[in-house]
Amino acid sequence: MNPVPPTPSQDAAQPERRGFLGVAAAGLAGILLAPGVRLIEIAQAAPAAGAATAGADPQVRWGMLIDSTKCSSGCTDCVTACRTENGLPENPGTTGAQWIRKIEIKEIRTGKTQSLPVMCQHCAEPPCVDVCPTGASFKRADGIVLVDKHICIGCRYCVMACPYKARSFVHEPQTNQKPDVPRGMGTVEGCTMCVHKVDRGEQPACVQACSAAGHGAIVFGNLNDPTSEISKRVRAIQTSQLRADLKLDPGVRYHGI
Repeated sequence: MNPVPPTPSQDAAQPERRGFLGVAAAGLAGILLAPGVRLIEIAQAAPAAGAATAGADPQVRWGMLIDSTKCSSGCTDCVTACRTENGLPENPGTTGAQWIRKIEIKEIRTGKTQSLPVMCQHCAEPPCVDVCPTGASFKRADGIVLVDKHICIGCRYCVMACPYKARSFVHEPQTNQKPDVPRGMGTVEGCTMCVHKVDRGEQPACVQACSAAGHGAIVFGNLNDPTSEISKRVRAIQTSQLRADLKLDPGVRYHGI
């Protein structure tokens, strides 16, 4: 089963990724930003992802394992924790920020339904980074994909390129922001894996909330460390990546779908 959520390194030697961008950004490839300069050409010329970033260890690949068999359809603890931690609106509208959202998927052949959270998948080959004309979308050396609000121009090409619908555009002025989580009108944002907490040696808010509630449906850790809990679980059970056919290698894995 290859579920698709409902209606977010620039290495030119990655033909599969370029193929994906040719589809995901088909309408963008013909947009001239200046005489003879197209969007994709600028994106390919952007700074390499994974540039030196405070707190980012290139030997680490942070990731999550979500066990859908432990995730109930009525539970929104992870969503609430994310909103509280990052200062997001409690009741976002259709265009409001949803860094993590609960969705229901259905197996067409069997009719089986499941509930699972979807957020930025923190891809190893992130299409949002490829299409960003300014380099605002970038991937840290430890695999966390972020947006630099200082250079984001709000073009929203990354929003269109993300197959997981994991990015939001900030339409309104922001007040009472969290010191560790800068937001700004006219910029794009999405799940940061609570990077401010991770860099302090803590777990993301969604993981903490799920554990505190006794569900244990989300495991966070270093996928590159064979002794970490997440690595042991990934080796022991069947796991899937959303839209694995796109070959983006998401850092978020799912069990039970």
